[in-house]
Amino acid sequence: MWPVIIGLGALALVANAFSEEEETRPRKNKRRANSDGNKKIFVSFAIEDSKYRDFLVAQAKNERSPFTFVDMSVKEPWSQKVWKEKCREKIQNCDGMIMLLSKNTWHSSGARWEVKCAKEEKVPVVGMHIKKKGRGAKPPELSGKKVIDWTWDDLDETIQRF
Repeated sequence: MWPVIIGLGALALVANAFSEEEETRPRKNKRRANSDGNKKIFVSFAIEDSKYRDFLVAQAKNERSPFTFVDMSVKEPWSQKVWKEKCREKIQNCDGMIMLLSKNTWHSSGARWEVKCAKEEKVPVVGMHIKKKGRGAKPPELSGKKVIDWTWDDLDETIQRF
């Protein structure tokens, strides 16, 4: 019985790897919404702010939400080289990027690199403050980019423009 269960688990892992590879394959700048109308959005954030990314993803799934998107954030730890390769693939495949802004963002080399990468790949980037008070400094990578407050209307408008 155990070999069958382990075999099914291995099969599921292989299938998941192929589906993730398909999801991250670059589309040669032909960015467009999924067949279900959802935009592919890369959410960039300082690791200390991961709970806010989780809140944003949950908010998009709420039936009252005026916007929807597919979260393309990198969710696995990899070596620096592999992380940058995988991250770039995901960013290339997105319609836009939202960078969550907090006091932690300035010090997050990974989040700042993601924005640089999005600029290189010509993926639109918008910053979004995660708090009304105690906002951190806007990193130079967002220079000239729109920054919004975290509201239903601002998010909906931003995602629709991607």
